[in-house]
Amino acid sequence: MKFLTPLMRSLVLSLGLMTTAATVFAAQPLTIGLIPAEDSQAMLENSKQVLDSLQQQLGMPVKPFIATDYNGIIEALRSKKLDVAYLGPFSYVLASSIANVEAFSVAETKKTGKSAYKSLIIVRKDSGIDSVAQLKSHTMAFVDPTSASGHLFPSAGLQQLGIDPDKYFSRVIFSGSHDASILAVANKKVDAAAVADRIFAAAIAKGVVKQADFNIVWTSPDIPESPMVWRKDLDPALKKKIAAAFANIKNVEWGDQGVLNGFVPTNDAAYNVVRDTAKILKLDLKAMK
Repeated sequence: MKFLTPLMRSLVLSLGLMTTAATVFAAQPLTIGLIPAEDSQAMLENSKQVLDSLQQQLGMPVKPFIATDYNGIIEALRSKKLDVAYLGPFSYVLASSIANVEAFSVAETKKTGKSAYKSLIIVRKDSGIDSVAQLKSHTMAFVDPTSASGHLFPSAGLQQLGIDPDKYFSRVIFSGSHDASILAVANKKVDAAAVADRIFAAAIAKGVVKQADFNIVWTSPDIPESPMVWRKDLDPALKKKIAAAFANIKNVEWGDQGVLNGFVPTNDAAYNVVRDTAKILKLDLKAMK
């Protein structure tokens, strides 16, 4: 039976190498970028259940990354420092044109039962402003140049009303986050702000601001929810595991969206309405690279 010894040694060596390779693969972290909808600490806390579930299902470390703005996430995807990211609708459209990524999943909120939301323009009730027409020559806060609900959809909506945002307001600022824009209005730093309806609702629910203190002077049509995206060049087997893991996440807190029914499949075509909005604004995506 001695002639089997080399064969057995070869098998043992092969199995050892396979085990080592699997261990190394499992030890490699899955890096996930999160959009800066809230302050960094709040975003991490509100994403913990999702991240923990992913880590448990995938059997590999999950490492979150929060940039100071949308472009930081896009650049990290382009340089392959991130594997997966949670992007706003327009930042996804921009990323898809420069970073070789694609949308694969989107959250469905328990509150609305759908994967869409709206943009609002809010003002203080004691400002005496009740309509967009009364905003002329007042100060305005947008969130980020590539924020769908915090800039692009409201800007397109204003243009469709014959209003040029660059000329209509006495001053325009970019606050960096929806929360910051809400507080800027609340604290009378600006007269109006464009924010996502669900983030405004979350700020009210947390007691950060009171709904009675605000008027809503404009509401957008439905905007497709912020998607989860992955780099197209990820290993196909890993992508399959990631998609299955997100599909299994239900009834958990997720960022500013609150409790979810779960994550449902999506695709690039779902964001053509965002591309159409960019056309209304005459935005050149290539120029924004």
